[in-house]
Amino acid sequence: MKHSRSLRSSLARATLLKMGACIAVVIALVTLFSYLHMLNTLRQQKHMQLAQYVSERGQREQVLFLLAEDNHAVLRKALEKRLRASRQEGPRARFDSLFVGLPDGTVRTRLEGYDGTSMPCLFVPRGVSLDDELRRRILAAYDVLNQYGPAFHTRFTDTFITLTQGAHLSYWPDNPTYCQDAGATESLLTQEFFPPSRPENNPRRRTLWSGVYLEPISKLWMTTVSTPVDLEGHHVATLGHDVILEELIDRTLTEHLAGAYNMLVRDDGQLIAHPSLKPRQVQGEAGASPFDPKQEALLRDIFAQVKQHTSGTLVRELPEHGQYIAVARMRGPGWNFITVLPASVVSQPAVLGARFILVLGVLSLLVELAILSWVLKTVTRPLLSLAGASHRVAAGDFNVKLDTSRQDELGQTASAFQHMVGEVQRREEALRQANEGLEQRGRELKEVHQKLVLAARQAGMAEVATNVLHNVGNVLNNVYTSSQLARERVGALRLENLGRLADMLDEHQAELARYLTQDERGRHVLPFLRKLGENLTAEREDIVALLDEVGRYTEHIGDIVKLQQNHARLPKLREPIQLSELVEDALRINAAGPGRQGVKVERRLTPLPPVLADKHKVLMILLNLISNAEHALAGASVEERCLTVKVDPVASERIRIEVSDNGVGIAPELLTRIFQYGFTTRAESHGMGLHWCALAAQEMGGSLTAHSEGPGRGATFTLELPYQRTEGPLTAGPSVP
Repeated sequence: MKHSRSLRSSLARATLLKMGACIAVVIALVTLFSYLHMLNTLRQQKHMQLAQYVSERGQREQVLFLLAEDNHAVLRKALEKRLRASRQEGPRARFDSLFVGLPDGTVRTRLEGYDGTSMPCLFVPRGVSLDDELRRRILAAYDVLNQYGPAFHTRFTDTFITLTQGAHLSYWPDNPTYCQDAGATESLLTQEFFPPSRPENNPRRRTLWSGVYLEPISKLWMTTVSTPVDLEGHHVATLGHDVILEELIDRTLTEHLAGAYNMLVRDDGQLIAHPSLKPRQVQGEAGASPFDPKQEALLRDIFAQVKQHTSGTLVRELPEHGQYIAVARMRGPGWNFITVLPASVVSQPAVLGARFILVLGVLSLLVELAILSWVLKTVTRPLLSLAGASHRVAAGDFNVKLDTSRQDELGQTASAFQHMVGEVQRREEALRQANEGLEQRGRELKEVHQKLVLAARQAGMAEVATNVLHNVGNVLNNVYTSSQLARERVGALRLENLGRLADMLDEHQAELARYLTQDERGRHVLPFLRKLGENLTAEREDIVALLDEVGRYTEHIGDIVKLQQNHARLPKLREPIQLSELVEDALRINAAGPGRQGVKVERRLTPLPPVLADKHKVLMILLNLISNAEHALAGASVEERCLTVKVDPVASERIRIEVSDNGVGIAPELLTRIFQYGFTTRAESHGMGLHWCALAAQEMGGSLTAHSEGPGRGATFTLELPYQRTEGPLTAGPSVP
């Protein structure tokens, strides 16, 4: 009892451990796959969210820059037009009414009637020489600013025009005393916005943006957009807007995605806005770096991505830093709006979801193991009894009793085991007796099988021989016909005319030359001889052709007869053969058969070098296939009968011969039986021909197969043989005794 209990406990414990391990693996895999799926989904969602976010923010923040460039296009056209129109004007009176020279050597706007909130102002530093041309340019710039400056002020803090001589006109309502406050020697030609507009620095004459700088008078961080204005190929002025960046920087740092932060970066790597930067650090003023080494490494990699990105939106994962970045290039100043999102923000929901799945799986595992333990207790007891009975039966004791009173599967198993024991006991004795006779019958069956194989081969060859001998008779008819035609051609030769011609020439031998040239009958002698020679030559060629046919037919008959006499004891002979010639021979041998009447023969014979093969076996297979095809065509109309023979190489070491017809076809269920011993569909056949042909193909290392689309759709028999080429000219094979 103690032993049974330990066995039951061992089985239950092992089952629980295995099931627990399997379920734990399933839970772990489910948790892992769930985590990976959620993480991949979250990544895709964040990629799309980041791309959409930076694209929208980039388009939103670049509107001001694009508007500034559009304003400059309007200003440049207006200034060029005004400069051309002012060439014929006298500028002095109007100039003096608006501007005045001061004791410090500068020229500034008159204060009488000046309203800086609605009017532009002028500042000409000391040392600039005024002439009428400069005055006209100043007045033209003044008029353009007076016209467009108030309209542009709704979006831009100021609008200014700097002439190449140094004069500066500005519309700046927020700083109306700018022109009065500027120092006498202050030159705007040296400030950051002007040098890039010179032709040598800007040959393409594009609108350019300066870096971020602190304007010295307003003490505001800004950037300047400048556009050169040329007149007749000469640089005359530079247009400009100052764009204050406080609102842009504030929006960049405060309006961001949850868990992310934004930054602005120029193409050259200059940081414009970053959460760790103070305003004065934008230009790299003195002070400790606000970045630790990890942040600096991250910024370097971000700058590398920015340099490779030229347009549109870019979303990248930087796994070495655990960050996602999204970059949108802003048209205009060439800045880049960048959003940086830690990877932990993306993976945290996936981790929480996977943790929940894992906890739920562990709880379900404990419940399942408890249920399984209870179930095993009801199963192990009957199994122990069954195991003990099995050991007794294995030891040869068939007197076992099991509890068969249960109505469940275990009771059915016990009943089946009890019945099996009785059957095993009964059959063990029967098997012992049967095994004693199996060895003797096995030896007898082996001998019978060998005899049947030999009989099948000889019967198949006999059927092939019957077909061949029938064709031999037909060929002998052709031989007789050809010899009779030759005899009739020889008998029909009118050679007696030569005798009469000889008597005529002998009669006029003394005057032969005159007779042949002047006599009316003599002049016909030479044409007659020429015509007679041509006729005799043609008749000779026909007779020789008939005799050649007789010779070839006789040679083939001899080969076939010798093959049939010696097929049973011939060794395997291989000789160089020309397959196209062998096919032609097979067609000629079958040409006299009754089934060839009205059959159209198509030859598709690829020229091949001589190959080594058993010539007579190949010929016999072809004769059988062609004969079968002719029988299949007997039921088709005379106009549609067609027999096709095709020779092709199918690989570097294989060659294929196909014999096809469009006759009665083969049913699909018969394709697997036509090569069986004794199977036939014709009453006059013994069903041995195709069986022998298949055996012969195997003996040569090849195969014979059949294909048909069904009854009435013809059939194709394919003979494949090893392609063994021969070198040198074709020579005759060994003779057959």
